[in-house]
Amino acid sequence: MPKLLIIDDEPNILFSIERVFLNQGIQVLSAQTAEKGLQLATEHSPNVILLDIRLGNSSGLELFDDLRRIDSKSLVIFITGHGTTDTAIEAMKLGAYDYLVKPLDAVQLRQIVDQAFSVSRLMHIPAVIDEGEQPEDKPDRLIGSGAAMQAVCKQIGRVAAQDVNVLVLGESGTGKELVARAIYHHSHRSRGPFLAINCAAIPESLLESELFGYERGAFTGAERRRIGKFEQSHGGTLFLDEIGDMSPETQAKILRLLQDGRFERLGGSESITADVRIIAATNQNLDALIEQGKFRKDLYYRLRGVTIHLPPLRDRSEDIAELAHYFLFRFNRQLGTTVQSIAPEALEMLEKFDWPGNIRQLQSAIREALIVSVGSTILRDFIPIELHQEKFADAGDDAETGPLPDIDWSSLPELIENAILNGENNLYRRVIDYVDRILVTLAMRQAGGKQNRAAEILGLSRVTLRTKLRILGNFEK
Repeated sequence: MPKLLIIDDEPNILFSIERVFLNQGIQVLSAQTAEKGLQLATEHSPNVILLDIRLGNSSGLELFDDLRRIDSKSLVIFITGHGTTDTAIEAMKLGAYDYLVKPLDAVQLRQIVDQAFSVSRLMHIPAVIDEGEQPEDKPDRLIGSGAAMQAVCKQIGRVAAQDVNVLVLGESGTGKELVARAIYHHSHRSRGPFLAINCAAIPESLLESELFGYERGAFTGAERRRIGKFEQSHGGTLFLDEIGDMSPETQAKILRLLQDGRFERLGGSESITADVRIIAATNQNLDALIEQGKFRKDLYYRLRGVTIHLPPLRDRSEDIAELAHYFLFRFNRQLGTTVQSIAPEALEMLEKFDWPGNIRQLQSAIREALIVSVGSTILRDFIPIELHQEKFADAGDDAETGPLPDIDWSSLPELIENAILNGENNLYRRVIDYVDRILVTLAMRQAGGKQNRAAEILGLSRVTLRTKLRILGNFEK
């Protein structure tokens, strides 16, 4: 469970912040003095710390230095009055994550703390190269004993200790962020920050300010100075995902930073130094973008100190069984399920599928199979419908139809009885989902993919059938 430590000498502030995070799945600790805050930080190793700059007769800045010595990866967010924002900004340059100005806004507070928890996870939970051992509380792993993945792991091992930029190429869902985190955790910058930003997920008008920060008044709505990701990452690593989506203007500014190690915030003239290692990633063909004039060739060569190519899952089918069992173990713990194995015919189906969504799609498939499974084994019928060889949605008017096969219901009571004896929970929903999957699958096959006819067979309205289709895997064209 994520841990939040609040250090403020005003009881009403402590109470208000505690209320904001009530029932949010967060362990909240609070202290009114620097001494108590230091004690709690030592005992509980909080992920995020909200720290008031003025603590009675104590200084939040001095306490900040002590907290950094205890755990340099605990993210500190300063709480400050209007008169002390310059002090807070100076603290951010020394390694604080952000600052908030009193009076606190609950929405902004929750948003920044949630972001900090996400960053903390990237920094605290290692992404490591799998060595066959899988302890109970295991970190995210780069799994694969096949030749393709072993070559990737060797590259990570060679480049991690070298302070060069890395370009990670691969399709969506292949695990590019895991590679970036593995490089970070095995580098000499591992005690510094690790921040990640998805360049495709942020509007172009905001991306530049996110990366470089801005001065107060730089644009409409810029009510205070904002420290950007490059400045926050000083001494650490910045992961730029989907760099192929950057505008030429942003590319030019990043190129200058890589060449000179300096940049300016938006609306500012101060030259700022940033010692940052960049790990960039994209699923696009950068050579083609360069030819089209959409990506700078000089930036491309600056980013690719070393290039790591991640293979798609369809090219490493020998790793699918290993990955599937890893996700089975992991999601059993998250979902409270007790499935112990995957049936051979189900594994065969997984290994033959093309996996356009790569590892992310496999992960989703195993999670869904666990939710709908009955008993201790994932059977072929529990695998999401879109992975089956039959493509009902693509069946046209000429699709073969035939009589519905006889359904052997005799095994279902035994499966349910075994599940009850095994102490499984949420059984009603899982059985209903299982039966729905069988009925809808057979009806769509009989109807040749035509939803009107399938709805008649099942005695359902088309709206109800469409809802079930979306839940079971979306048969629609």
